[in-house]
Amino acid sequence: MGISLQHVSYIYGLGSGQEYPALHDISLDIPDGQFIGLVGHSGSGKSTLIQLLNGLERPSSGEICFHDKNIYDRDFSLKTLRGKVGLVFQYPEHQLFETSVIRDVEYGPANLGLDRLEVELRSFRALKQVGIGEDLLDVSPLALSGGQKRRVAIAGVLAMEPEILILDEPMAGLDPAGRKEILDLLAQIHREKKITIILVSHSMDDVAQYAERLLVMNQGKLVLDGSPRKVFQYEEELRKIGLDVPQPAALLHRLAKETTGLKSDGITVEESVVAILQWLEK
Repeated sequence: MGISLQHVSYIYGLGSGQEYPALHDISLDIPDGQFIGLVGHSGSGKSTLIQLLNGLERPSSGEICFHDKNIYDRDFSLKTLRGKVGLVFQYPEHQLFETSVIRDVEYGPANLGLDRLEVELRSFRALKQVGIGEDLLDVSPLALSGGQKRRVAIAGVLAMEPEILILDEPMAGLDPAGRKEILDLLAQIHREKKITIILVSHSMDDVAQYAERLLVMNQGKLVLDGSPRKVFQYEEELRKIGLDVPQPAALLHRLAKETTGLKSDGITVEESVVAILQWLEK
């Protein structure tokens, strides 16, 4: 088992007289190797949840375990946890601060206390994984394009060789081509490295295409958990909490209400086309 939460709640400003409950009684198991989409409208608790997974925040109540060990036990190292559960924040290029690409990527593994050779090997390997060539190693990160900056930021986390990679809206601000590049990159990393990926996203079409499991948050609660195909069958419930379903799924649901014999569980463009063609042939 990778990481698990048992009855976790979190209250901002606890004891201040201005408490604000952000998470309510979350119980969740995240096994090794899954590609998970985490969705919910602003203020639903997504960002708080991922910061708890990384140990940046401590729950007000409940238990968080990594490989069956409570991360707040005295003999558990939070520094080790943050090396194993990597977190890429929204607009991660804002975190680039070193004078060159290679030095920026080396910062994370160096802080793990690794020897110099291992730091360099991990950093070169991570940059290769994200498609940053040797010609850019000594370039200032500020001179890169938006997509390249995003890749370097991801490489900085990958160089720490995490078991779980969490990304908070990593496609924010990118054009459609840049979004697809980052998503394809994450899919490739998941496929080749076999690591767990948790992708926070507002785009239902993106998670439908890439995630194998969806977690849906609303008002600090986990309200849906299952495969995208299963979750998107709850179109009415999702719309009530301010979320849409992918456009292909919405089209099939609408057509299914007006026809008979149409398979309506498709969630991608390709699946919706196949379903409609099969229905027409009948």
